[in-house]
Amino acid sequence: MKLVLAYSGGLDTSYCAKFLSKEKGYEVHAVSVNTGGFSKEEIANIEEKALELGASSYTSIDAVQTFYDKVVKYLIFGNVLKNNTYPLSVSAERIVQAIEIVKYAKSVGAKYIAHGSTGAGNDQVRFDMIFQIIAPEIEIITPIRDNTLSREAEIEYLKQNGIDYPWEKAKYSINRGLWGTSVGGEETLTSLKPLPDSAYPSQLEEKAPSEVKLTFTKGELVAIDGEAASPVENIITLEALASKYAIGRDIHVGDTIIGIKGRVGFEAPASLIIIKAHHLLEKHTLTKWQQFQKEQQSNFYGMLLHEGNYLDEVMRNIEVFLTDTQRNVSGDVFVSLHPYRFELNGIDSKHDLMNASFGSYGEINKGWSADDAKGFIKILSNSGKIYSHVNGNND
Repeated sequence: MKLVLAYSGGLDTSYCAKFLSKEKGYEVHAVSVNTGGFSKEEIANIEEKALELGASSYTSIDAVQTFYDKVVKYLIFGNVLKNNTYPLSVSAERIVQAIEIVKYAKSVGAKYIAHGSTGAGNDQVRFDMIFQIIAPEIEIITPIRDNTLSREAEIEYLKQNGIDYPWEKAKYSINRGLWGTSVGGEETLTSLKPLPDSAYPSQLEEKAPSEVKLTFTKGELVAIDGEAASPVENIITLEALASKYAIGRDIHVGDTIIGIKGRVGFEAPASLIIIKAHHLLEKHTLTKWQQFQKEQQSNFYGMLLHEGNYLDEVMRNIEVFLTDTQRNVSGDVFVSLHPYRFELNGIDSKHDLMNASFGSYGEINKGWSADDAKGFIKILSNSGKIYSHVNGNND
């Protein structure tokens, strides 16, 4: 019985690897999907653990570029921030991880897929939906959820089977990825407390302000300070640069898929700077109605992605729309980095619609006369005049 296990190396998936191979007799093939959070050393350690726990094989899938191409690019095009705060750092990753795992399961002819999600979070929904849509013929196995296991019960089982790793729960749970890092702790289980400075992975190292030039071509970040590189490489470079200023920290409060409120801290300097810089460039290069319609579609896209509906065809429709809006979103954005914050200083683009040849706002116009302006305002106010005449003035 060939089974593919979505394996992270943590307690839950380690329990699954041992339990499913030893107690249930599955031929367990452990798979982890790197969307930007694993070093080569960490992957080697994960492989060693998986094989020791009884997995027949271990595979690490590098999906960083896929994550950018399929998801991150559109989050930038849409300036997507969940509840105007969270750049969907982790929830976006889970979609790509689930797709890669089910594709691998199909490639090896597995009849079963397992994951270590509990019954209390969002990830169970994201994984199960992707698996069921792409491969309804593959059975989903979830020992932690089905048996409502506690951490203590999992640790005790592993100890009884000769696996005595140090499973002490870290004070703060950290999930790293290309598009940001989530931070959870006892403070985020309340509505009152902030995360302490020490909870965040990156600490303040740079105090002297600096400036950085971000170059976009059709909405994609193609260069930093004139040095051209791929968008993925530029995200990594900007992350390293801005994290030294402890930029990009916040706490997101939102509605989970299962209907309860959730609170999570995050550190996402590159994604927040890129989204805000890109948005500024769009405000100069897109029309009013392009910006209005983008806001509606982008918010909808982010919500569906967060809730695991990535495979709905409407997502492909929105991606086509978002891509088309980026035709003239090219130019440089100038950003200042400071401790704990950043500033957007301005842009330079040949597509800038603040073209001085048509006039300067509040100063002078060259495209119309005073009489033109008076006539325009008179017609514009006409509907209001009619309403006021019919109904009277309402206080």
